[in-house]
Amino acid sequence: MRIDIITIFPEVILPVLQAGILKRAQARDLLTVNVHNLRDFTTDRHQTVDDYPYGGGAGMILKPEPLFAAIKKLEPESTARIIYLTPQGTPFNQSLAEAFSLESHLILICGRYKGIDERVRMKLVTDEISIGDYVLSGGEIPALALVDAIGRVLPRALGNYESAQEDSFSQGLLDCPHYTRPAEFEGMQVPDILLSGHHDNITRWQHEQSLKRTAERRPELLKNMELSAEDVAYLKNNK
Repeated sequence: MRIDIITIFPEVILPVLQAGILKRAQARDLLTVNVHNLRDFTTDRHQTVDDYPYGGGAGMILKPEPLFAAIKKLEPESTARIIYLTPQGTPFNQSLAEAFSLESHLILICGRYKGIDERVRMKLVTDEISIGDYVLSGGEIPALALVDAIGRVLPRALGNYESAQEDSFSQGLLDCPHYTRPAEFEGMQVPDILLSGHHDNITRWQHEQSLKRTAERRPELLKNMELSAEDVAYLKNNK
């Protein structure tokens, strides 16, 4: 898949693309990420990308001309998703990451200052995405969050693809507790069941722990799930 990122601070984004899973996904030709400096699409000698808002008020607005020029230069496919990162957008979650991973071309617009000219949103943007109910200095960190979440669920991006499918939220629940060697550390023992070698019992324990952790930390997630009779009974008996 191809992802194009439009930003006025490429230096914020580029180093992250050269490490870990994202570097491996690009090396395996699973993912192509291009970072474009919005200033390269301006026409004045000062490379102006922003201006004061009509009607007054604090803050600056990213101008429409460079953004329209940038999108045109990228020659998006008719099915391309043009995503604007904004606190006003749809909350990003694992389901969206998996849905976006099926697309062939994404264009991410990193906002700055007070935002972007509304005409860009009206004419070009197909999706508005938020990574949380807070305000950052710009869309670069949200863009990286999207690229990382999307990139890691691409087949062969991880050494073990099942690892991504077992992450928190992939099945609707938070992930269960995990342990590694040593079996005892500072008086704390790994649960006996994980040392038993009985895979069916281990799988059941992991699922129950996910249920318990979700009920304790994110109970609203359970409202959207179809729980089995066994799940309901377990939660009732482990409040």
